[in-house]
Amino acid sequence: MELDTRKLECFVMEKMAKTRLPGLSLAILDENGVLYARGLGYRDVEHGLEATPHTSYCIGSVTKSFTALAIMQLAEEGKLSLEDPVEKHVPLGVRPFGEPIRIWHFLTHSSGLPALAYAEALIRDVIGDSKSWLPIASPEDVLAFMARAGDWAEAKPGKEFFYLNEGYVLLGLVVSRVSGLPYEQYVREHILEPLGMKRSYFTREEFEADQDKAIPYIIDKEGNRVRSTYPFGISADGGLISNVLDLARYLRIYLRRGELEGARLLSEEGIEAMEEPRVKLPDGRYYGYGWIITQEPFGEKLVCHGGSVLVSTAWVGYLPRRGLGVAVLANGKGYPLVNIGLYALSLALGRDPEKLEVIRRDRLLDRLAGPYETYMGTYRVEVVRKGDFLFLEARGRYTEASIPLVPEELGEEVATFFTYENGRRRVAEFRLKPDGRVELIYERYKFRKVS
Repeated sequence: MELDTRKLECFVMEKMAKTRLPGLSLAILDENGVLYARGLGYRDVEHGLEATPHTSYCIGSVTKSFTALAIMQLAEEGKLSLEDPVEKHVPLGVRPFGEPIRIWHFLTHSSGLPALAYAEALIRDVIGDSKSWLPIASPEDVLAFMARAGDWAEAKPGKEFFYLNEGYVLLGLVVSRVSGLPYEQYVREHILEPLGMKRSYFTREEFEADQDKAIPYIIDKEGNRVRSTYPFGISADGGLISNVLDLARYLRIYLRRGELEGARLLSEEGIEAMEEPRVKLPDGRYYGYGWIITQEPFGEKLVCHGGSVLVSTAWVGYLPRRGLGVAVLANGKGYPLVNIGLYALSLALGRDPEKLEVIRRDRLLDRLAGPYETYMGTYRVEVVRKGDFLFLEARGRYTEASIPLVPEELGEEVATFFTYENGRRRVAEFRLKPDGRVELIYERYKFRKVS
C-alpha cells in the first residue's frame, strides 16, 4: 500500500497553521503494524522541541474504551455482569424514574441522566477558566456530587443517549471494587503491559518524568498559545496519557479480534460486543461499549472515539473489515482531529480525501468567508466563519450587526443559507463562479467577494 504522505502532511500543516495548533502526532496502522507515523510542529513551543510519534498527550475520552475493555474483561471472568445494577458494586443511590442504572447503561451513555458537567467544571478550573469551585478529587467525590442527580433524570435507563462522563468515572470505581486493584493499576496490569504500551500512564509524576511529552496549551480567543496543565486525579473517563505508537498497538487488539502477539485481552465475541451499535446518538451514529459506531463516511463500519481536555485533543478510529486504523493527538484544541483522521483513512483506502463530505464542506465554508462589497464599494460587509456557521457582519463607527447564516444547500455552484431578521425568514445565496469569484445575494443587495 502506497500512502500519499506528502498530501497528508500538507493538509495537516495547513489546518494546524490556520487554527494555531502547536503540535500534532499521527499514526496509520493495519493489523500487522504501523504503516506511517509522524510528528508535526512543537511538543514544547517555548523550548523549540519538536513533536514526534513517541510524544505523549492526554487522550481524554478515548480513555473510555479502555474502561469499557476492563469491564468486559471482568465480565468474561465472571466477576460481574453487564446486567448488574451499578449499585450492587458502588453506593450510587440514583434511580432515574425508579429504575436502577445497570452497568451497560453507563457503558452506552443511556443511564437517563443528562451530562452533569463535573468534568467541564474540573477542567476549566484547572486551566484557570472557571468562575465556580467544584472540589472533586476522587471517584468517591463524584458519587457524592451525584447524590441528587436522580431529580435531574430525563429518561428511564436504556432509552436515550446522554453523554455522561460521571458514568464512566463510576465504571472505573466498579473496576476497582470488583478487581481489588485501583483502576489505574488494573488498566496498567491487564491492558497496557500485555500490549507493550510502555509509555502510557495516568499520573502527574510520570508525566513530569517523561522526556518526550507534549506541553498542553490553551488556544485563546486571539489565537495566543498559553502554557497550561492537565487535569490529573480522576482517570476512568478521560485521564490516560499516551502516544500514537502505543495507541496503534491498542487499536490492533481490536483489528485482530482481541489478541496481539500472544497476549489475548478479550474473546472475539467480546470485541464484537463492544463494536455492536446499541444506543442511537442524535446525529444518527450509535454508541457501543466505549466506542462510537457509524457507517459514515466510507459506507462500512467505522469504530471511533474522540477526546478533549481543552488543552489536548485526540481521535482514534478503525475499519474492522479493512483492518486499518488511525490515531491522532494534539496539544491544543484547534482543527477537529476527526477530520484529519478521516483524511488519513481515506488516503489509506486509496481514495481522494478531498471528496469526503466533511472536507468538501470545510473547504467551501472557508471559500465563502471574507470581505464583500456592493457596486463600487459603496457598502462593505464581512462574512465570518465560526465553526459550521457563517455570520454576515457589518460594523461601523456607531452601529454594528452580526447575522447568523445557517447552511441549507451547499452545492458546488450555489450555496444557500437561511436566517431570521425582524421575525422574517431570509435567504443568503452565494454564487461560486468558475473563475474563482464569489457573489452574495442577500435581501436587496448584491455583493462580490473582495480578493
